[in-house]
Formats: sequence, C-alpha cells, structure tokens
Amino acid sequence: MTTIIDEKDQKILEILKDHAEYTTRQIAKKTLLPITTIHNRIKKLKTEGIIKKFTIKLNYEKLNQNFRAYILITANLHILKEKKRTQHDLARDLRKFPFIERVDIVSGGTDIVAIVRVKDVKEFDEVLLGKLQLVEGIEKTQSMIVIHSS
Repeated sequence: MTTIIDEKDQKILEILKDHAEYTTRQIAKKTLLPITTIHNRIKKLKTEGIIKKFTIKLNYEKLNQNFRAYILITANLHILKEKKRTQHDLARDLRKFPFIERVDIVSGGTDIVAIVRVKDVKEFDEVLLGKLQLVEGIEKTQSMIVIHSS
C-alpha cells in the first residue's frame, strides 16, 4: 500500500533531512504548523515506515577519516556457490569492517560497490591489500578515490 504524502508532510521531511535534531517546536516555527500537528505527523511518518530512523552526519576531518574511496568489487560467483554463499552474504561480511561506510549490491560491470573511509593513502593501502582483497568470494577490485565531494 502506498502512503500519500501531502504538502505538510513534505515540508516536515524536508526540514528533518537537514536538521534531524530539531525539536517539534523548531519544526513548527519553520513550517508555521501547530506543534501537535508536527508531533502527530512525525509519529505517523515513523509508524508508516516513511521515516526509518534519525541519524547523524559526522565530520570525518575531525575524526581523521577524511580519505574516501569507492571500491568496485567483482564477486567470484564460483567460490561463493561452492561455499553455499551469495552476494548478499558477501555484502553482509563487508559491512562488518569498521572502515566500510556503505555497501551496495549493484548491476552492470561490477557486483558490489563499497565506500571506504580511512585516514590516508597508507591506511587505504593496508585496508585494500591487507583486508578487502583477501575476503573469500572477492575476485577483483577497482578503486575510485574521491577527490571532491559536494
């Protein structure tokens, strides 16, 4: 069943996308809607699964993890099949690494895209060659270093 989002819900969602920390009072001020309306609509959006969770945006520079790369991963389907594993299992294993920010199974010339965040090139080298490329089920990787993000 598709949930219908009206203009008021859309305004609330737009504010929460950039400011999940805002109180209902702050959102009410921005939208010119009553606080109880904001509270009830956020509750409804959560109940209906439109809002899945509230999260934070980290300052990776201050965390000394400012180096980011996209890793295109080709799975070795023969080995995965031999071990009775799938690409979903491989993706789940990759998500366990602390330096992995995100893992997506994709279609096209590659099977999985992982976003890696580390301190610098030296740490990236250690992570890629010493950990990722040794994961059973990974056939090959291709790295794309992020030089600018907007």
